Amino acid sequence: MTGLTPRRTQANSRRRGRPPRTESADTRDRILAAAREEFSERGYEKTSVRGIAKAAGVDSALVHHYFGTKEQMFEAAIEVAFAPALNAPNAVADGPLDEVGERLTRFVFGVWENPTTRAPLLAIVRSAVNNETAAAVFRHLVASQLLRRIASQLKLPDAELRAELAAAQLVGCAMLRYVIKVEPLASADLEQIVARVAPVVQGHLTAP
Repeated sequence: MTGLTPRRTQANSRRRGRPPRTESADTRDRILAAAREEFSERGYEKTSVRGIAKAAGVDSALVHHYFGTKEQMFEAAIEVAFAPALNAPNAVADGPLDEVGERLTRFVFGVWENPTTRAPLLAIVRSAVNNETAAAVFRHLVASQLLRRIASQLKLPDAELRAELAAAQLVGCAMLRYVIKVEPLASADLEQIVARVAPVVQGHLTAP
């Protein structure tokens, strides 16, 4: 009997933290929601898997079970938060090419103007600015899920470079307006901004 105890203990240890069969289907979503909240409030560096687990009301091992490392947890969290912006390629495709600059500009600023979508974006940007690991995750998401998809819609020479230059214009303006809040840009009328920025974005995307 004594010889069986270590094996039982080891087996129990392996199972520890894993969801029981009766675990509700929303456990993963609860962890993900807690992660988004933690990353938003604390940033990447100050957020821990243990803190996420505590906020979600689960064991830390359960967080690892569903998402793996802290980096993978961050990637999953920002992908959900960044989801509204990932529809930008549709704005490129939905209409004539000579109006793509205005469509894309309006779409991007529309995401930032909406308080519901702006809050998670601010958290993502702040984490990416302050931590290289977070920045690498964000770069991968933007490149694979956004810029390459926009480039594929253009069907023009140097499409990826064009998409990156257009994104740089829009992200730079968004950073100054919504993150750093430089005046008078921060309080300028949105239509005025679109009227000035859209032709520049159009030039990046379609000019010879």
